Amino acid sequence: MKAFVHQHGDLAVRDITEPQAGAGEVIVRLKVAGLNHRDLFIPTRRGQETDALVLGSDGAGTIESVGTGVTQFAQGDEVIINPSLRWNENSVAPPASFDILGMPDNGTFAEKIVLSADQVEKMPQHLTWEEAGVLALSALTGYRAMFTKGELKAGQTVFIPGAGSGVATYLISFAKALGARVIVTSRSEEKREAAKKLGADIALDTASDWAKELKNETIDLVIDSVGAATFNRSLEILKKGGRIVVFGSSTEDTVNLNLRDFFYGQYQFIGSTMGSREELRDMLAFIEKHQIHPVVDRTFALDDAKEAMNYLEQGRQFGKVAVRIKE
Repeated sequence: MKAFVHQHGDLAVRDITEPQAGAGEVIVRLKVAGLNHRDLFIPTRRGQETDALVLGSDGAGTIESVGTGVTQFAQGDEVIINPSLRWNENSVAPPASFDILGMPDNGTFAEKIVLSADQVEKMPQHLTWEEAGVLALSALTGYRAMFTKGELKAGQTVFIPGAGSGVATYLISFAKALGARVIVTSRSEEKREAAKKLGADIALDTASDWAKELKNETIDLVIDSVGAATFNRSLEILKKGGRIVVFGSSTEDTVNLNLRDFFYGQYQFIGSTMGSREELRDMLAFIEKHQIHPVVDRTFALDDAKEAMNYLEQGRQFGKVAVRIKE
């Protein structure tokens, strides 16, 4: 079968051995996979590894076969992949056994994948294959950051630096469905306009004076995945006693923090990453209830997966980038 793999420092579509379902496992014939920034970092982390690794954490497709003991799925069921491995119940932090699909396990940029049946969920029927294929990782990350950790409530205001990322588009949709006020930033006027069309109440230029622009706003929650470039600027506009949730660092990992200002402000600084199967199921129920659709910026063919990675690396997208595996 065809798969997009990393091997010997190279990325290429190659033929690899088809997987077989063992006890408690399912084979999913993939229709669409979703590209994430994680996929950009893996080749560097693996270097010249000789074993072929199939990239990809997100995907959707149909059940082709089930192993012994699997009763919750049958051949032909339409499903999405849960990339959050071995984290079942909601907890304050992931268990020690937690991993993300796509390294060290083979991922979703392949015609088929074998997984534990516990890592598969029924696909929401209001979604297209492209929407379902890009859903789980970013939407689950955003759901946990906003609701489990951020505890956003209707009527509150959330501030999201970086409006164009996949997670940011889910955050905007989730917050508006809840009945919250949403403020975002972007360097791109095109992305700011797209964010407003998605539901953002205010979209600021990243280079603007946030404190001046938002002097009449009360920011209850900041969700920041940018890191050092925005952390202190975000903290400056957060209300006293407000919450700042961090789940990524696309700029520098290390920030300078004035502790005296921080503790006098009584701020709450909260880390988050991915989410549990319990939260994924809650998120799926939420998007079905509110008929939320993921924002798919562009879809590439599997043979063009390297081009898709280049596109994502350039930061040109608004929303998610999909890779079509099968028509």
